[in-house]
Amino acid sequence: MKRGLHTVFLLACFSALQAQPVKRLYLANDDHTDYMWTGNEAQYDTAFVRMLDYYIRQIDSTKNNPADFQTRFNCDGSYWLKIYQKYRPPAQFNKLLEYIRSGHISSPLNTLVSTYGGQPTEAVLRGMYYAGQLERKHDLRFPLAVCMENQTLPFGLSSLWAGSGARYSWRGVCSCASKIESKLKIRKHQLYRYRGFDNRSVLMKWYNRSPQSVDLGGYAEARTEKKIQNPLPDISSRVPVLEALCDTISPQSAYPYNVAGAFGYGWDDLATFQAPAFVAAAQNTTTPLRKVRVSNEEDFFRDVERSYQNIPAQSVSFGNEWDVYPASMNETTAEVRRATEKLRTAEALAAFVSLKDSTFFSELTSARQAAWEAYGLYWEHDWTADGPVSRQERAAWQIKQKNAITSYADTLYHRALAAMGNQIKKANQTRFYVFNPLSWVRSDVADFLFLGTNPVKVIDLQTNTEVASQVIRKEGKSYLRIWAENIPSVGYKVFEIQPGVPARKPVAAQVKDELIQNAYYRLRLRKSGVISELVDLRAGNRAVVSPVDGRFFNDLGSVNPDAGNPLEIENEGPVSVTLKAVSNDPIAHTVRVTLFKNSRDAGPPRIDIENRIDANFGDVKTWAFSFNLAQPTSHHEELGAILTARKEARGGHYANENARYDWLTFNHFADLSESNYGVTLSNQDCSFFKLGQSTPDSLWEQSPQLSALAGGQVDGEKLGIQQQNGATAFRYQFALTTHATAFDPLAAMRFSLEHQNPLATGEVTGSIGNFPPVTHSLLRISDKNVLLWALKPGEEGANSGVIVRFWNLKNSAVAPKVQLPQPIRSAWQTTHLETNERRLNTTQGGPAIELAPFQINTYRLELQR
Repeated sequence: MKRGLHTVFLLACFSALQAQPVKRLYLANDDHTDYMWTGNEAQYDTAFVRMLDYYIRQIDSTKNNPADFQTRFNCDGSYWLKIYQKYRPPAQFNKLLEYIRSGHISSPLNTLVSTYGGQPTEAVLRGMYYAGQLERKHDLRFPLAVCMENQTLPFGLSSLWAGSGARYSWRGVCSCASKIESKLKIRKHQLYRYRGFDNRSVLMKWYNRSPQSVDLGGYAEARTEKKIQNPLPDISSRVPVLEALCDTISPQSAYPYNVAGAFGYGWDDLATFQAPAFVAAAQNTTTPLRKVRVSNEEDFFRDVERSYQNIPAQSVSFGNEWDVYPASMNETTAEVRRATEKLRTAEALAAFVSLKDSTFFSELTSARQAAWEAYGLYWEHDWTADGPVSRQERAAWQIKQKNAITSYADTLYHRALAAMGNQIKKANQTRFYVFNPLSWVRSDVADFLFLGTNPVKVIDLQTNTEVASQVIRKEGKSYLRIWAENIPSVGYKVFEIQPGVPARKPVAAQVKDELIQNAYYRLRLRKSGVISELVDLRAGNRAVVSPVDGRFFNDLGSVNPDAGNPLEIENEGPVSVTLKAVSNDPIAHTVRVTLFKNSRDAGPPRIDIENRIDANFGDVKTWAFSFNLAQPTSHHEELGAILTARKEARGGHYANENARYDWLTFNHFADLSESNYGVTLSNQDCSFFKLGQSTPDSLWEQSPQLSALAGGQVDGEKLGIQQQNGATAFRYQFALTTHATAFDPLAAMRFSLEHQNPLATGEVTGSIGNFPPVTHSLLRISDKNVLLWALKPGEEGANSGVIVRFWNLKNSAVAPKVQLPQPIRSAWQTTHLETNERRLNTTQGGPAIELAPFQINTYRLELQR
C-alpha cells in the first residue's frame, strides 16, 4: 500500500513538472566595441583578429557538444569581418563565413556601434553597404542590427533597418553621461516591434535599466562585475535573474514571456576571451524546468517569433543624447552632410554615363568602398571622447573619415560632370548642359564656371530663346548664372553661350538701405546679420518674424542688431540679388541673403541664407528663427520619417517616457505651421534644432521659435571635442519659404531638396552624340508623391543594373509607373543594401512597383543596352 502511494506521489510530481512551461534562457557573449575610445585603430584591429581566431578555435573544440552547449560569439559590427578579411588569408576568412552561416558567429548589418539621430537618411544606409556586399558575394543574410549604449533611439531607423534586411535588434544602454538616467528604469515594453510609418519593423529586446551598465538593460547583461574576477559564477548568476523576469502568471506582468536573454559581456574591455565560462554556465544551470543556451542572439529572436505572435508594437522617437556630440566638430560634420547630399547628383550623373560607358563607375571602386566604410565609422557612438584615447587622436580620426567621404563625393561629381559633357556632341559655340538630379521638372538658377570677359547672352536651345543671365563671383571664381526653365526629371537641357550684349531685364530684387524686396517677400537685414522684418507680400503683407525671448530671425545672439559693417550688395542682376552683412556681435560672422527671379512653374519662392562663423568658439551657439505664428505645430525630417514634434499622448511622435526632448533631428527641413499658414526652413549643415526653451525633460511643442544648433558641447566641456577642435571657419546654409496652407510634407521635402541640390552644369565637349543634343530625361515617375531618393549604378558595376530608391510621401499605398528611355530586361526589389529580394514583373511602361504609406523602397533595374 505504501509503495503504491509513493508511486502515485511520484507520478503526481512528474505530471506537475510536465505542466509547468520550460523557460528558455539565452546567454550571449560579445565584446562591446568602443572604437577609438577604449583603444585606437591598431589596438582594436589586433583585438578583432585575435578574438575571432580564439572563438573559431573554441567553436571547433565544442562542435560535438549538445547544440545548446556549443561556443557562440557575437560581433557588434561588420567591421570585425572586414578587418579579419584584411589580415587573414582567404581560407581563414572563409572559415569565419562558414561559422556565420552555421550560426556559431553572428554579426549585424551596421559597421560598428553608432549613434543615429544626427545622420542623414542615406548615410545610415551607406554605412551598412559592406554587409550587403558580403551577402551577395557569399550568399549570406545578416538579420541583426544594433544601436547600443547611447540612451536614445530615433523613430525612422526601424524602417531603414527593416528595409535593409534586418529583422532583430537588442539594446542595452549606459545610463552614464546622461540627462535622462532616471527615466530608463521602467520601459513601456521590454520586448516589442520597433515599427516605422510603413509598417516595417524589427523585433526589439530592450530591458528595463538596472542600476549599472553591467546587468540587465545595460550593454553587458551577462555580467555584473566591471572587473572580471570570477566569470563562471558571475555569468551563471544571470540565469535565476532571467528566470524571475519571465512572468506569465501576473495579470500586469512586465515581461509575460517564457523566453529571455542576457546579451553582451565585453563592456568597456578591449578584448574578451570567455568561451568556456559561457558553455559551463549553460550546462550547469540547465534543469528540467529551464533550458539555458549559449546564444548567437538570433536564436533568441527566432524562439520569440515562433512562440509569440502578438508582440506589442511601438512607433516613437526617444530623441537624441550622445547623437548630438558630433556638433562639437560641427564644420567637420557639416562637410559630411554636404558630401552626402552631393552624392545625389554625382551618382545620378554616373548612372547616366554608365549606360554608355560600363567601366566608368568601377574606376572608383576602392574610393567608394572607403567612403561607405567611413559612413559606418563617422558616427561611432563614443563621441563623448572621454576615454583612454585622447580627444586629439579621436578628432584626427574623425577628420580622416570625413576626408574619405568628401574625397569620393567630390571626385565622382567632377568626373561624372566631365564624362556626361563628353556624351553630348559639341557645336561651334560654347555649350553647357544643366542637369536636374530630382524626379520632377524644375526651373531654378544654374551657375556655369565662366572665364570670359566680353559680354555674352545665353540661349535655351529647346525654345531658341534668350534666358536671363548675369555674371557672379562665388568662392573667388567667376560664374555665368542663368535662370533655367523646365529642366526635365533626372535629365538635362543644353544652353549655348553666344557673343553679344544680353537683353535688358529688370533686377531680381530691389535694395534700399537695409530692405531687400522682390515680388514675393520684403525683408530687413540688419548690420549684425539679424533679419528683424520679413513680410509675405502674397499673404496680404503678413509679418512672418516676431521676436521671441529677445531673438529675431537668423539671430546668432547679437546684443545689438545694428552692430556691424555697412551692408553690401553682391551679384546684383536679373537672376538674383544678394545682400551681405558682416559683424563681430556676438562673434565674427558673415550673412548673405539672396532673393531670386521666379516664374509661375518654378515652385514656391525661396529666400536663400548663407551664414558663416569666421572665428573659433567653445560655447554652444545657435541660429534662432523666431516666427509670428500662434501656437504652431512643428514637423521635421528625422531618419526616413517626417515627425510631428509633440509627445505621443498629444498626437505626436515623441515617446511619453524614456526620452530626451531638447535637441531634435534636423535633416532636410523643419516646418512650423498654423492650420492654414506656415513656414518651411530648409537646412543643409546643422544636425539638430531646439524648439523654444525645450529641456531634456520638456518639449516646447507649440513654440514659434526654432534654434538651429551651430555647434558646441551641449552637455558640458567633458563630453565631446573641445573648442571645435580649433576650427575657425563654419558654414550654415538655410532657405525659407512660406505657404498659405496647412503643412504638406511633400511640398516641404521638394522645396528643401531643390535648395540643397542645385542644378548642376557641365561643358558640352563630345565629338559624337551618345545622348540627344538638346534635352533628355533618364527617369520619370507618374505619381508626384513618390520622390526619387537615390539613383546610382549597382555596386558590382554597370552590368549589375541601375539602383533606384523611391520615397512615398503619401499616407496611402501607391503603385506608380516608372518610365525609362531604354527597355528594362529585368527588375528586382532589393534591400536598401542592394541585395535582391523579389523579382518584379515588367511591362512596356516599366517595372510594377508598389510602396506602402510613407515607405522607402529600393529596386534594381537591368536595362537593355
